[in-house]
Amino acid sequence: MTETVIHLGFWELLIGSIVTMYMLIAGGWVLAKAGRSPLWILLLLFPYINVVAVWAFAFMRWPFVDRAPNSTEPGPADRN
Repeated sequence: MTETVIHLGFWELLIGSIVTMYMLIAGGWVLAKAGRSPLWILLLLFPYINVVAVWAFAFMRWPFVDRAPNSTEPGPADRN
């Protein structure tokens, strides 16, 4: 595998680095919006662990989705 990385040119490494950084930044933003630590996105850098991490994140509970609606706040119909 080292030989493959060594034979890549400058532009291939630059584009690969940009794509990887975009993936990490966008994934960290999604994790933060889901109420998780954005640092969990670093698991995507490791082979095989990244598949398990994505699978676990897909099936874990999302705090904003699973939150029960607050019944103490008046709704639009209750304000009149």
